[in-house]
Amino acid sequence: MQATRKLWTWLAVICVLSFAVLGWVGTEIYLTAPPIPKQVISTQGAVLFSEGQVQRGQEAWLSAGGQQLGSVWGHGSYVAPDWSADWLHREALALRTVWAQRDFGKPFEQLGVGQQAELNARLKSEMRRNTYDAATGTITLSPERAEAVQQVAKHYTGLFGDDASLDKLREQYAMNAGSLPDPADLQALPAFIFWSAWSAATDRPGETDLSYTSNWPHDALVDNTPTAGAGIWSIASVIFMIAAIAGMIFYHSTAKEEGDPTPPKADPLFDLKPTPSMKATRKYFYVVIGLILAQVGMGVITAHYAVEGHTFFGFPLAQILPFTVSRTIHTQFAVLWIATAWLATGLYIAPAISGHEPKYQKLGVDVLFYALLFIVVGSTAFGWLGSLQHLGNTFSFWIGNQGLEFTSMGRIWQILLFIGLLFWVTLLGRGLLPALKKPSESRGLIAMVFLAALCIGIFYATSLTWGQHTHYSMIEYWRWWLVHLWVEGFFEVFATAVIALLFTRLGLIRAATANSAIVLETIVFLFGGILGTLHHLYFTGTPTFVIAIGAMFSALEVVPLAMIGVEAYRNYQRSKAAPWVQAYKWPILCFIAVGFWNVVGAGLLGFSINTPIALYYMQGLNMTAAHAHAALFGVYGMLGIGLLLFCLRGLSDRAAWSDKLLQPMFWSLNIGLAMMVFISLVPAGIYQAWASVTKGMWFARSPEVVHSKLMETLVWMRVPGDVVFAIGMLFLALFAIRLLKGAKRNQPTRLSVAPVARAKEA
Repeated sequence: MQATRKLWTWLAVICVLSFAVLGWVGTEIYLTAPPIPKQVISTQGAVLFSEGQVQRGQEAWLSAGGQQLGSVWGHGSYVAPDWSADWLHREALALRTVWAQRDFGKPFEQLGVGQQAELNARLKSEMRRNTYDAATGTITLSPERAEAVQQVAKHYTGLFGDDASLDKLREQYAMNAGSLPDPADLQALPAFIFWSAWSAATDRPGETDLSYTSNWPHDALVDNTPTAGAGIWSIASVIFMIAAIAGMIFYHSTAKEEGDPTPPKADPLFDLKPTPSMKATRKYFYVVIGLILAQVGMGVITAHYAVEGHTFFGFPLAQILPFTVSRTIHTQFAVLWIATAWLATGLYIAPAISGHEPKYQKLGVDVLFYALLFIVVGSTAFGWLGSLQHLGNTFSFWIGNQGLEFTSMGRIWQILLFIGLLFWVTLLGRGLLPALKKPSESRGLIAMVFLAALCIGIFYATSLTWGQHTHYSMIEYWRWWLVHLWVEGFFEVFATAVIALLFTRLGLIRAATANSAIVLETIVFLFGGILGTLHHLYFTGTPTFVIAIGAMFSALEVVPLAMIGVEAYRNYQRSKAAPWVQAYKWPILCFIAVGFWNVVGAGLLGFSINTPIALYYMQGLNMTAAHAHAALFGVYGMLGIGLLLFCLRGLSDRAAWSDKLLQPMFWSLNIGLAMMVFISLVPAGIYQAWASVTKGMWFARSPEVVHSKLMETLVWMRVPGDVVFAIGMLFLALFAIRLLKGAKRNQPTRLSVAPVARAKEA
């Protein structure tokens, strides 16, 4: 107990210090972010962009799809270009052409080597010179550069408007004509994209060859190449990671760990009779399966748009379901179904652990279910409607689609979801309170479950921290608090603690051992995970020290994965500990799959793009998508399905349970995911990385690469994996239907929690 108390103290100290540093970094980003000009003018006095247009352009881009329609500073979708890289390259080419015609009367390509070298050198000097005047809030450009900016701005207004000459390009970008029907929005959009490109190439005040985005994106035309810091901290992070892994292996090899206890002769949970509130969670799990099916369907459509930008095998689907909508639903539902599975698990296990059914708990569980269902349906429907009808920036922000990846639902829905999560924490706390009050070996585990749940509820408040007019760098800062810390942080701690608690209830691991192990795991994970959030922010207009902190601490995120294989093997052995454990075979195998995908998806593929030098070339390319698919579904998705199966085991008629359906479900999902990632996404990511390194990010995201024969072939090569994966989902749906029919045939009698106490004593 004394050792465990010390671990809790260390956990508290690490969390306080880490969040203090993360908060300090936020203040520094706020102070040093790329300045938003009041005006962009030429030296001759011509106004290119007026006050407020950069901000309105940002809002317009987000309302048109935002990060679901291309990306800015590397964050977003992959079919359309990264707009900051695209603008930067187009402006550089246009400026060079203007000079060539003015000075030599010829296109640049027809000039001699010396003349081309002269213009290239002049181009780098012009594009990197910072002409922002803080006193007046004005960026001043030369007349020639102003002409180049106007040319690129015309291209963008035509592209986001309805210029018929750009129909082919729009199809390649999977974007519909008339994305911005409001003339004021259409005129403001180029101001925001120009500013994002200006920030990417212009030197910071007092610096040379160092832009606000640390020289991202790669483009040799404007001397955008990796900084020395990106290389040095990448090397340091790899060394640090190897040393930390060696230290962890040494610790585990020398630490004396108690073996697993002798398993009970019979299933301790066999006589567990679910309480009314536990039974009420059954509908959550069926909604989870429905959301999974919808998410997979939208993923198929979204992937297909990479080949046919407006149609689905010839059908003009984009007229009613544009790429921006299908991808929004695909990414948003991924988070929602995983979160719902974990929330329902918490509500299910709370009375089982405490042996107590709080008054009105079932009513609370039912109210929360319908509230969450209302939020999911409402946010999806209004996001879809707002995108189709182009209802404007204010509608998009408050009730439609905010245009931010994984956090797209409008602010009203975010507020309602935050209230719902706090209500969930309250229900969970009521259920766990008796167990928290009673001294026991499991109390530390139960406390960890509740604390993680509390953090899940409280930290969703970070989705409310940015406003409609917030600086884009700060939006990204807070968005990654939510995506990284909420999804990849506290949900993982919650799920890991729940799994340990379930194994202790089954008598397969010792409560005291699990208690210490979970606190230690949480310390190791959060020590790297909290400040590791910054690896998402290397190139989003942040100070250069973000690269150093993010690189070193994100490397530590890989360290716990070094022992995942050992833990997976132990779980496999536990699945054979006694004959009755076979009843939990498939939930346990799902937990083992989580270990595999943690190593492959989060570890191997994640670290392949996490170092600053790697991410410099690969941010916003398909290697990111490969990591996202393998980690999000492989780790969090399989964890959600494992918890779902464990809970349904106790909620369903045992005669209706079918391992014959779960076996193909499990293997099809994992094999299909592996095929999708390694046959399609990884090769596509490697090809794009080559394009980025050799020519630049603008080229890697251009139609020339994205719609090359090789890339389109790789998209089609997703089909076999998608089919195998979809078969797995079909077996999961058939399994759920079978359970549902079994439940209807055998209506349970009145249930009580008394047997829970007996199971607990066992």
